[in-house]
Amino acid sequence: MGRMKVSLAALVTLAFCFSANACPPGDRAALLAFKAALNEPYLGIFNSWTGTDCCTNWYGVSCDPDRRVADIVLRGESEDPIFEKAGRSGYMSGEIAASVCQLDRLTTLVVADWKAIAGEIPACIPSSLPILRIFDIVGNQISGKIPADIGSLGRLTVLNLADNKLTGAIPPSIVNLGSVMHLDLSNNKLTGEIPADVGKLTMMSRALLSRNQLTGSIPISFANIYRLADIDLSMNRISGSIPAQLGTMPVLSTLNLDSNRLSGSIPTSLLSSAGLNVLNISRNSLEGNLPDVFGPKTYFTVLDLSYNQLRGSIPKSLSSAKYIGHLDLSYNHLCGPIPVGSPFDHLEASSFANNDCLCGSPLRTC
Repeated sequence: MGRMKVSLAALVTLAFCFSANACPPGDRAALLAFKAALNEPYLGIFNSWTGTDCCTNWYGVSCDPDRRVADIVLRGESEDPIFEKAGRSGYMSGEIAASVCQLDRLTTLVVADWKAIAGEIPACIPSSLPILRIFDIVGNQISGKIPADIGSLGRLTVLNLADNKLTGAIPPSIVNLGSVMHLDLSNNKLTGEIPADVGKLTMMSRALLSRNQLTGSIPISFANIYRLADIDLSMNRISGSIPAQLGTMPVLSTLNLDSNRLSGSIPTSLLSSAGLNVLNISRNSLEGNLPDVFGPKTYFTVLDLSYNQLRGSIPKSLSSAKYIGHLDLSYNHLCGPIPVGSPFDHLEASSFANNDCLCGSPLRTC
């Protein structure tokens, strides 16, 4: 009888140890279903997804103190030894299975740069992953629409859906992502307008929407986002004028609006901004004269106004700027003498090419 008691105690201890070293069966099953929908033929990153404990040594998986799965981080571009040993970047096909929505304690979901993962974003993600903070699926072949209720991910700080094949409009609910700091939807096939109340995203520091098929105008409410440092709306079909309010934003340093259908004049506030140091508004239909508003606080590493309909002369105040790195005024209708001194003494003729009647160094003498 004594031996029987010892055996029962041992079994209880064994069962306790097993449960302490195992992740919940539901989480493990969800991960295995997630894995089953993917095919990674070269690196063998899923070879470690064996055994009962998905919290230990499962590649790219980590758990919270309650041993619930908290993070899935799978990047096809990585400095991890498994990539260095293989001497190649990652390649994976398949799709992101809806089983990921069963991992309701997930805070990070990164399935990035695998080149061939297709399918759609599981529609259940916004409603099923309430504490998700990072959602990054950049660099795949994911298609379909952004879930309409994406805005219910109230704790999201990073939303990176760039370099995929997403279609449809930017969901209006996206303005409810009150914690989002980094928004990247670039290089997809998104259509429609940027939500007019995008300014509700008050925590956002980067808004990257380039290389889509977006139409409509630039929302003035962008100017309400105090922390916004980088706006890239280039290579879309955006029309209308450039809101002058963008030039008064306190920390905006990069504004790329090139290759759109913008018209009207260049707001004086953009060129006189002391904080803006990359301004590319080339390849639009901007017109009028260049405002003569440059001064000792002007500091542009890039100032590209090429391929527009600008007229008049080059402002002499440009030579008083603190620094002008790359300046491109080509393919406009500018006329008259090019000012002397910095920055004009280090610029090549290509910066002024194909205007109506510019003259002076580095072009022909006046």
